[in-house]
Amino acid sequence: MLANYLIGLREGLEAALVVTILIAYVMKVGRRDVLHRLWIGIGLAVLLALGIGAILTFGTYGLSFEAQEAIGGSLSIVATGLVTWMVFWMVRTAKDLKGHLHASVDRSLEGAAWGLVLVAFLAVGREGIETALFIWAAVQATGETTLPLLGAGLGILTAVALGWLIYRGMLRINLAKFFTWTGAILIIVAAGVLSYGVHDLQEAGILPGLGNLAFDVSGAIPPDSWYGTLLKGTVNFSPATTWLELIVWLLYVVPTMTFFIALSRQKKGTPRRDAPSRQTTDAAASVAAGH
Repeated sequence: MLANYLIGLREGLEAALVVTILIAYVMKVGRRDVLHRLWIGIGLAVLLALGIGAILTFGTYGLSFEAQEAIGGSLSIVATGLVTWMVFWMVRTAKDLKGHLHASVDRSLEGAAWGLVLVAFLAVGREGIETALFIWAAVQATGETTLPLLGAGLGILTAVALGWLIYRGMLRINLAKFFTWTGAILIIVAAGVLSYGVHDLQEAGILPGLGNLAFDVSGAIPPDSWYGTLLKGTVNFSPATTWLELIVWLLYVVPTMTFFIALSRQKKGTPRRDAPSRQTTDAAASVAAGH
């Protein structure tokens, strides 16, 4: 549940910041008349995410066990790729997020400004698709439905509340640190999803080595114990892990985390632009204030 809460919070906060910046900028340039275009795009993005979640949930019914495992494993790998891309995209883009969105809005503010529907749809839809896919992968890995959905829902609600408080100027948080810490945690979570995806593909017979265990600590960490469930729900830890799962986990975590830490330090050390945190934190507030 904690990992899913973190996914919902991070993705939701990114979407909330995007929505806040778009709405505030449209109001700043005096085009309140096209606000409903933004809301149409946002609504379509939400529907797309829900639709993808429904397709993933119900689309595999009636398939053989091997087919379900093959689809589940493949989508877990895709989810890992999307989350990894999202983590690094935010590190690179956070500082210029406001300017990027402003430029997109400026290009769309012509005539009835229907281009704003696409701007909002693409900006919010990306977060929604990533969330739907990653939460589905978490549900598949844990075998639970209620807790992952509850965790993600609570995370999204928290993000909406934070976004509103930032927009109203009632809250300032260091978003650079927030995205750095959550990014590092999500890399570990994504590694677990990737490892479980490999396990699914092994069970489907696509990858070899299903019976070759690197370790089996089921006696010390029973899968149905509270701490076994906690480890499974947070980092997708499997007490019985094959060599291929372990190797893939290490090959993902070590270079990805190393590059992420190096990139984060590089951004933090940029002279007087040290301000990914400041610029990102103040993005919505400064636009809302008309700066």
